[in-house]
Amino acid sequence: MTKMRVIGIGETVYDILFKNDQPQKAVPGGSTLNSIVSLGRAGVPCVMVTEVGGDYVGELICRYLIDNGVSAEYVCRRPQIRTTASLAFLNENNDAQYSFYKDPDADRPDGKLPEICKDDVILFGSFFAVNPVLRPFVKKLIQSARKAGAWIYYDVNFRRNHIAVLPQAMPNIEENMKLSDVVRGSVEDFEILYGLNNGEDVYRKVSQFCSTLILTDGARQIRVYTPEGCESYPVEDIETVSTVGAGDNFNAGYIYAMLKGLEGQASRIEMAQMWSLDVCRQMGNNISDELVSFLKTQRKN
Repeated sequence: MTKMRVIGIGETVYDILFKNDQPQKAVPGGSTLNSIVSLGRAGVPCVMVTEVGGDYVGELICRYLIDNGVSAEYVCRRPQIRTTASLAFLNENNDAQYSFYKDPDADRPDGKLPEICKDDVILFGSFFAVNPVLRPFVKKLIQSARKAGAWIYYDVNFRRNHIAVLPQAMPNIEENMKLSDVVRGSVEDFEILYGLNNGEDVYRKVSQFCSTLILTDGARQIRVYTPEGCESYPVEDIETVSTVGAGDNFNAGYIYAMLKGLEGQASRIEMAQMWSLDVCRQMGNNISDELVSFLKTQRKN
C-alpha cells in the first residue's frame, strides 16, 4: 500500500551565509530543498528530486537529507559535475543578495524518478521549474502528478537575475500555474512577470490558470485569493537574524497544516507564518529544534 509523501522537485545548492562580509554558516539549500528538509524534520514522509555533483558537497547534502528524514533515493548524483555553491550576503535588514557558482554542465538530471500517486503532495518552484533546459524533465513529472490526482503547490519565486529569459520562461510559468492547485508568489514576482503590483489585478491574471493564489509581500499583509473572495492576514513584526528560507518555510508550514487536517485558510496561514518566522529568528534554512519539539507535543495532544 502506497503511503502519502511530499515530493519536492527543485535545485540543490550549498549556501554559505555572510554577515558584514564574514562567513557565518554553511548549510545545504535551494528553495524546495529548504521546504522539504523542514517537513522531514517535522516527521512528514518526504523525498527530494534534484541533482548534485559527485563531489564531497554532494555527498554531504545527501547525508543531510537522510539525517533530517528525507529520502535521497531520487537525488541524481552526477560524478562529472560540481555541486552548485551559493554565497548569500545579508544586508542591514538581514535580507540576502546572492552569488551563484554553478558547473556549466549542471541542470541535466537523468536519475531515477518517483512513481507519483494520488495521495502524494508535490512542491516545486523557482527557476528550476521553468528553466528551458530542464523543462522536459519538470513537465514530465508535473503532468504525471496531475494525471495521478496528486495535490500540487507551485511557488513562482522568479527573480530579476533571470529576467533576460522571461520570454522563454513565461509559457512554462503559466503552464505550471495551470497544473497546480495552489500558486504562491510575492508581489515582486508578479511585478517582474506582468508589471502588476495590485493584488486584485494579479489575481485576475493568475485565476486564468489557477483558482487559489497566496500573495505575500515581505513584512506586509498576506492575501489569499479564491473564487469566494480575498482574505488578508497581518504579518507579525519581529527582529530577524536572516530571511534566507523565510518563504520556503512558509510553503512548508502551509503544506504541513493541510496534511494535519487544519481547515480554512486562516489556520493554514497561521502555521505557515509560524514556520517562516521561526526560520527568520536564526541563521539557517530550516525550522529549529524548538519548533520541531513543539510540533511533536501538538501531535501527541
